[in-house]
Amino acid sequence: MPQHKSAEKELRQSERRRLRNRTFKSRVKTEIKKFLSLLENNDLDAAERQLRVAQSLLQKGVSKGIFHKNKAGNKISELFSKLNQAKIKTSVQTVAEA
Repeated sequence: MPQHKSAEKELRQSERRRLRNRTFKSRVKTEIKKFLSLLENNDLDAAERQLRVAQSLLQKGVSKGIFHKNKAGNKISELFSKLNQAKIKTSVQTVAEA
């Protein structure tokens, strides 16, 4: 337990920040999962819109100090890569069927 008032205050503040960060991170993960499920269902237009939402949240997390800028950048890059791979896969399938 903290011995000084300032340490008690820091404990309260860090707990508040931890809870705030946790809810934000959970929201980001949920949006990413929605994107991935749309991608699995081959709904590329909706997946692209959902990716924009997830990207926006990740960038907001960086500006709030919740995520490191490189982590967010890597995650965004990974998600865009998955979207592009799905687009290529569907275009190859349509060409093969024709």
